[in-house]
Amino acid sequence: MDPILAFDIGTSSLRTSFFTAGAERLTATTAQETYPLHTTADGGAELTPALLREAALRCLRTSLAALRADRKLAKARIVGIGTSCFWHSLVGVGSGNTPITPIITWADSRCQKDAEALRAEFSEKDLHARTGCMVRASFWPAKLRWLRRTKPTLFGKVRLWLSPAEWLQREFCGEAQCAYGMATGTGLFNPSRLKWEPTLLEACGLREEQLGDLGDSPSSLLLKWAAEFPELAETPWFPAIGDGAASNLGSGATRPGLAAINVGTSAALRVMTAGKRARAPYGLFCYRVDAERFLVGGAVSNAGNLRAWCLRETRLPESAEEIERELQARTKPAHGLTILPFWTAERAPTWRDDLQGTIAGLTQHTSAMDILQATTEAVYYRIARIAEMVTKHEGAQPKFIVSGGIQKSPASIQRLAHILDAPLYANDEAEASIRGAAVFVAEKLGREVPPFKGGKPVRPRKALAVLYRQHRAAQARLEAWVEKAG
Repeated sequence: MDPILAFDIGTSSLRTSFFTAGAERLTATTAQETYPLHTTADGGAELTPALLREAALRCLRTSLAALRADRKLAKARIVGIGTSCFWHSLVGVGSGNTPITPIITWADSRCQKDAEALRAEFSEKDLHARTGCMVRASFWPAKLRWLRRTKPTLFGKVRLWLSPAEWLQREFCGEAQCAYGMATGTGLFNPSRLKWEPTLLEACGLREEQLGDLGDSPSSLLLKWAAEFPELAETPWFPAIGDGAASNLGSGATRPGLAAINVGTSAALRVMTAGKRARAPYGLFCYRVDAERFLVGGAVSNAGNLRAWCLRETRLPESAEEIERELQARTKPAHGLTILPFWTAERAPTWRDDLQGTIAGLTQHTSAMDILQATTEAVYYRIARIAEMVTKHEGAQPKFIVSGGIQKSPASIQRLAHILDAPLYANDEAEASIRGAAVFVAEKLGREVPPFKGGKPVRPRKALAVLYRQHRAAQARLEAWVEKAG
């Protein structure tokens, strides 16, 4: 057996695990560490680089200890290291890879005015056609303009702008390329030309040498780390890809007719296509996986993070089993609430990052469980709108493969099936992004990964699908009303 080591860097936690050459997880080797996301009232959402590094080290030590403890695996040759990391986030570093800025995550919305200024300066449709990204607060151009405007001294000290995963790999290896499947999520990259977009570099006050070298070539551990982790001394460490690209790879949604839906902290729906010319309908994104393949789809910022808010702030029972039983009993949207789930600046399909969360229909009879159910449905309505756009682009409804935290709740999968009015197929690997990191490595090493088979689907009930479609229309009307009033 030739295992592959995979990292999965998320907004709130980091995981490591070993996989077989066929990308089957060796569950006993899985490790996870959490870290805090620092948020501010004005929209800040940052991580501390040192905490990310420490979490990676603890996970790596735990996973390797489990590998060494297994007689069958202790002498196995580790053939590659891969990483999945959340897209759209950046950290500025100086000499010696020293962080000058915190990790500014995709959820940081302090740059909304800068995104608005960029849209006034350039045609958003033109930039979307060139980069596959909207000109919004989620992406690098607005974040860089905000930093240059509000912290010019700090901005001027930055030698390199990196994704969190690039920074981490440079900590371990001394060098790291920026994978096409990571650069594509910055908003500064042209996915058809496979190059940085010069117009936007100039607009952000950047030189190309301040960004990572593009490519998918691996690097090796520095000697100081090779001494602690001798099993990895000569193992190729491949550049990190975005979690969306990894999710499709890990779900097996790698060919026409298959779409990956991942519902975790955020949520997204994506289809993968092969080709050199990478384009998507306006409002959807187009991100590279590698030089040969790209994704078309959409993401919503509010999903598991909104559920966590509900559980925390409405004082719901701590028992997950009790909450699941209650949600299973609530098959209809009978709560009387209409919600715009924009607690964090929203992305697809309307990209209204200036709108805030709204709960309409509250009465004295409204319960905490009503709010949890209604916010969950509100998020799924956004996914349904993306699904319709993707289906129109593809010409036929794809088969939907579901992964992420939603798999812990059968009631939630059933509700999503009703709202999409389509059967849903659960991915055998619930955490598709970490498996996708292993699949990416296996592909680069020329290993064959078994295709997705799919088991018994979760099917919608037509009567409930009709009812949820009516409630989704109410959400669209509320959004239009709030937009007009604002």
